[in-house]
Amino acid sequence: MSDVKAVTGLQSGAGNFRGYHQSAPAEADEEIARIGPGTAGGEYIRRFWHPIYITEDLGELPEAIKILGEELVLFRYGDGKLGLVHKYCPHRRASLEYGKCEDRGIRCCYHGWLFAPDGEILETPAEDSKAADMVRERTRLGAYPVIECRGLIFAYMGPPEKQPEFPIYDAYLYDGMTSATYKAPYTCNWIQVLDAILDPTHTTYLHSQNSHPQFSDGMKEDGVLKFYERNENQFLGSSTRRIGDNAWVRVNELILPNFTQAGSAYAADGTEQRYFGRSCFTRWVVPVDDENSIVYAWANFGDRWDPHEYNTREGHEMIEQGEVLDRTPEEKKRYPADSEAVEGMGPISTHKGENLMPTDRGISLYRRRVRKHIRDLVEGIEPPQPVRTGGETVRTYGQDTVLTRPPRGDDADDAYLEKIGDAVMQIQFSTEALGDDVRDQEIIRLLKEFEAEGEV
Repeated sequence: MSDVKAVTGLQSGAGNFRGYHQSAPAEADEEIARIGPGTAGGEYIRRFWHPIYITEDLGELPEAIKILGEELVLFRYGDGKLGLVHKYCPHRRASLEYGKCEDRGIRCCYHGWLFAPDGEILETPAEDSKAADMVRERTRLGAYPVIECRGLIFAYMGPPEKQPEFPIYDAYLYDGMTSATYKAPYTCNWIQVLDAILDPTHTTYLHSQNSHPQFSDGMKEDGVLKFYERNENQFLGSSTRRIGDNAWVRVNELILPNFTQAGSAYAADGTEQRYFGRSCFTRWVVPVDDENSIVYAWANFGDRWDPHEYNTREGHEMIEQGEVLDRTPEEKKRYPADSEAVEGMGPISTHKGENLMPTDRGISLYRRRVRKHIRDLVEGIEPPQPVRTGGETVRTYGQDTVLTRPPRGDDADDAYLEKIGDAVMQIQFSTEALGDDVRDQEIIRLLKEFEAEGEV
């Protein structure tokens, strides 16, 4: 009888179970998630330069890749110049992954048609006819412009007449910084991966309190959040933590559509003073297709970045997501990192089933702006490119600043921390018009001056 009572007892409160009433799946935000050719979101994201490959990974043979839903072939020709073309030969659809790289372009393995890097048909062996002449005149292999920058290969895949200037960010130019390229694949939609950069709260829980500290120990403390929207396409999320007598201002950054930076992963823990320490990575979240994405990035090392000891393959992966990529299913359950959090949402998250909170304000802001840019483009209004001030580089703000600012001894320390965090941001904003050679020194000088004043 005791067993029967125990079983019967499990049924009490059955009316509180809501699974049946919530079994219908929510919908994805199709407008910003879908990036294939011909979609509104795809048209938007094709208006920008994107990294598509690591230079040193491209040898003498062609490589098949998929970016923005398109099957492509990346290759070297001539004296090492780069070409990026559609994968399938317009003759009989053979794959140019098996093509032959020559001085003038790439030759199809099947019938020997030769294509220039801009897609022009240069030769059609065995086809000496008016029909062949007509094909050469009216047909081209799809091709895109590419450039190489600091070990990454970038492509522009939008309308040729709308090709923007290749943006140069201040993060490219620092003395005393060592950078190393890395990549990280994610089996989910690009928005899920991108969201994390404007979600400072997840650092406290996913990366610190959930299993073990994956970054520096100080990140387990909750921070006071504040979000900033600048220049229509730049979004910043600051988190100001109390670490003893110090106030630690850490800033995550997104420049639309997919450029991201943050503070350091391991160099800062809030216990030692730091003035405008720079980002652990300079990073892009690139859609492969609607259900896959890939991060291409530089991991950055030096006195203002992360320690040189992390400049290894495993270190790059830990900087990217808190754990190495290649782990067993059990390890992923015990120690989940970014990939588990975002891939666990499914190939495309059902965004309309979310319940966004005030701590998600950064995500709400940037998604709303992306949606506006997509709709504007449908109406013929081009999206803004990264902003260069006075001909200088694009200004970035991903950083750590740790100032000695003891608590005031009352219960309003959160309000005090918010003021400190905002003052640090305003110091950075006030220097935007300065030249690249003096801006950082002026920020650091002003931060030290602000720290010495002792008031907000």
